[in-house]
Amino acid sequence: MPLSAARNTPMLEGTDRVIGVAANAVCYAGGLACQNAAGFAVPGSVATTLTALGRFEESVTGSATNGERLVRVRRGIFKFRNSGGGDAITIAHRGLDCFVVDDEQVALTNGSNTRSRAGVIHDVEPDGVWVRIGLRG
Repeated sequence: MPLSAARNTPMLEGTDRVIGVAANAVCYAGGLACQNAAGFAVPGSVATTLTALGRFEESVTGSATNGERLVRVRRGIFKFRNSGGGDAITIAHRGLDCFVVDDEQVALTNGSNTRSRAGVIHDVEPDGVWVRIGLRG
């Protein structure tokens, strides 16, 4: 039923979230934060089942149980290390997807279908690639 009066609609800024850490995962502040297929936080790595969420805002090591420890993750545009060779990202790739190599590096290709999507290439500088993570469009 449509509104017939003003409504105080709840709001979240949506830049930070707290996520349960996967068992025994080691998450370092500043690292590329992903979630695994079960929905728990893990550092970026070569895998096809990860969803990039943003940057870890703190360092946390998971316990022996999934989700027992929590980590804060921020979405946004972050600078990560560029891959080399045929996977190097250049300014000609702005606006294209890039892929997770590890928790500090991204690549141009999906590594023959072995890497998960990291985000959209925002810009490229000599010391890294700016990647939009967790924001569409």
